[in-house]
Amino acid sequence: MSVPTSPTSSIGIRSSTWQDRLQDHCRTFHLPNPIFSIVSDRRGGRTAWSSTVTISNQVIRARFWYDGQYVNNAKEDAAEVALQSLMAVGGRGGGGGGAGGGVDKREWM
Repeated sequence: MSVPTSPTSSIGIRSSTWQDRLQDHCRTFHLPNPIFSIVSDRRGGRTAWSSTVTISNQVIRARFWYDGQYVNNAKEDAAEVALQSLMAVGGRGGGGGGAGGGVDKREWM
């Protein structure tokens, strides 16, 4: 199942970012607010940045690593993966399966 690129939230407000859409989804299904974390990995002479998002003690990783100036893209990536995973298991999580992209099926059990 794919998520539209610019959906209207359940309260009729158009959300512009994946982070906003994830926040709206969590609010709609009475899930805790998503908590984003930034992670880094030293690679040669540079540092790569990525993100995780935690919802109900479930950690979902972004698919990609980014240059430091694009850290918000890492958060958007993690939010997109999380939202698609939640939608794939019926909105609330808890059933396993999902969109992949760093999501371990065991994380939703």
